[in-house]
Amino acid sequence: MEVEVFALCDAATDSGGKLNVLGAFDRINARQFPLVHPHCAIALRVRFDRIEEGNHRVKISLIDMDGQSVIPGLDGNIGIKFPEDVQSVCANMVLNMNGLKFEKPGQYSIEMALDGRHEKSLPVNVVELPAQKKPDLPGA
Repeated sequence: MEVEVFALCDAATDSGGKLNVLGAFDRINARQFPLVHPHCAIALRVRFDRIEEGNHRVKISLIDMDGQSVIPGLDGNIGIKFPEDVQSVCANMVLNMNGLKFEKPGQYSIEMALDGRHEKSLPVNVVELPAQKKPDLPGA
């Protein structure tokens, strides 16, 4: 198996086997914490060879810089079936996440495992922006 796409993005869909990804990113800016990111998605596309036909376990985790889980691990299954005339097939997964909460700025990581084996990591940099300076008002 080969991971062809593993991205954090604004939105993603799987439409008839086509993986549509909008706005891939690895940085979230905020002026205050805790930060609640309203919506994002993880887009995943994995290619399987004929010998890998069957069910495969997928696990996605979001961890902070101390290795602690930010959200409960997300577990799923991919069932792979082959038509007679192909040697490889792709499976797409889209994981929509609403209200993702970051307690503090720092380096986070989205970890992905297939069949119990770590396959990919996505860094997510959550950055604290300096407070905006209030403009001086004339005559104040």
